[in-house]
Amino acid sequence: MTTSKLPVRPSLESLRKQAKQLARGIAAGDPDAIGRAHAHLPKTKLPLSQRDAQLVLAREYGFPGWLDLLKEVKQRLGRGLEWAVPQARRSIHDNDLEGLRQLLADYPALLSWRADENDGGLLGMATDSYGDSFDPAREQQFSRAACAELLLNAGAVVAPSVCDNLLRDRARGLLDLFHRRGLLPESLKFLAARGDVTGVRACLDTNTDDLAAVGEAFICACRFQHEAAAALLLDGAIALDDELGRRIDEGPGRTAFVQYIIADSEITAFTHAEPAGCWQAFVMRQVVRAVNDGDLASFTCGLRREAWVLGEACVKFQAGLIERAVLRDRPTFIAALLDLDPALPRSPVPPPSQAVEFAFVYAKPHLLPMLLRIWPLPDDLPHTAGNGDLAGVKHWFDTAGKPALGQQVLDTALAWAVFNNHFEVADFLLAHGADINTNWSSHEPASILHELVWHRNYAAMQFLIDRGIDMTILDYRWGATAQGWALYAAKDEKMAQWLGEAQRQRS
Repeated sequence: MTTSKLPVRPSLESLRKQAKQLARGIAAGDPDAIGRAHAHLPKTKLPLSQRDAQLVLAREYGFPGWLDLLKEVKQRLGRGLEWAVPQARRSIHDNDLEGLRQLLADYPALLSWRADENDGGLLGMATDSYGDSFDPAREQQFSRAACAELLLNAGAVVAPSVCDNLLRDRARGLLDLFHRRGLLPESLKFLAARGDVTGVRACLDTNTDDLAAVGEAFICACRFQHEAAAALLLDGAIALDDELGRRIDEGPGRTAFVQYIIADSEITAFTHAEPAGCWQAFVMRQVVRAVNDGDLASFTCGLRREAWVLGEACVKFQAGLIERAVLRDRPTFIAALLDLDPALPRSPVPPPSQAVEFAFVYAKPHLLPMLLRIWPLPDDLPHTAGNGDLAGVKHWFDTAGKPALGQQVLDTALAWAVFNNHFEVADFLLAHGADINTNWSSHEPASILHELVWHRNYAAMQFLIDRGIDMTILDYRWGATAQGWALYAAKDEKMAQWLGEAQRQRS
């Protein structure tokens, strides 16, 4: 076939069905279907995977690949931008500058595209960091500065959320880039983040009565470790709040106060800490550090002394403390918090939280009874599987044993079942379509075996190995096997040797 054979208004669903029919025909031994496959993929072993069947179909229509066919279909249907957005996002993720440049040339509307009013568009994706990016090496790994610069050169629209996220992520390199381009607001918090003492002083002289803005700027200066700017802002805050000055002067002192917050500038990340001022920031850091250090006495004392942390205004922070306690496996801290009657369990609508998910993903099911006092167990397949409820799992399959959900949900359920050693549930899921070689991961694509390296769960790893998991799968970012993760990331030579021996025995 040629491109001209493609209908003027092609149906994407019809094309997918044609690929499925081709794959089924080859599996059934249909000579015409087999001939079509050999004509375009002469060296491919039969039967064809669905992906290869799509490739054959695309080539029959005169396109080099399935994505090229999809592009043409969506363009003909007036949905070219819908196709281009995920391609551009993929180019940014892969740091593929040439691919991104070509997409921007073909689809200029990408420069102003946003999923919603709070979304930063493609520029937001390029500048967003996977984690704290104060270290230049981490910023290079976690963000896509070259893609961001390309987008800016092409005229990308800069949404306010993009600049705010630079402060959230502590991305110094990107902050400098935006400053050079004149894209940063000249507000107090951005001057503080840049350590511009002259600008901060001038701004304080004209905005001496906005305590909230001064407190926010003080926190930004500390997070970016600009001590001089932070000290200046603290003096400005104390000039507006005598009680703040009394607490600090009777406690650590101003210099020590600034240095403490600067030293702990990263510690409250991912705890939903939104301090309303300097003192709140100080207290929140003390409480989170107590969780990290396993210091239950300081944790409890801090919460009792500063009762506002237990109030309705801090329910998100309370949820963040519980999430941190789950990750650190600190059940006594969760119990201590709940014993102090915080507002969180009494909230009519508790804030969204990953606490229950963390309990499954990081194999902490013993924490669930406390967590379920606040958040209900979601009624879905992954949570049911992670909970080891085989009867409940079976309800997600029809009478023919086919899953009523997508492959990603099925694979997530498999991962959670394996993480929590519910091997009977995992076997059921494997028998009903779960992919043991799925690239599901709690963060970026990798195998379940990669994830288990961090759990140091030999029983679960052996379960997967016994059932034939591909031990040569490489993770998306580093291109390493699970054995590589064990040796270089977890620095567990014993585990690396164990995985290597398992691979040799299989070979």
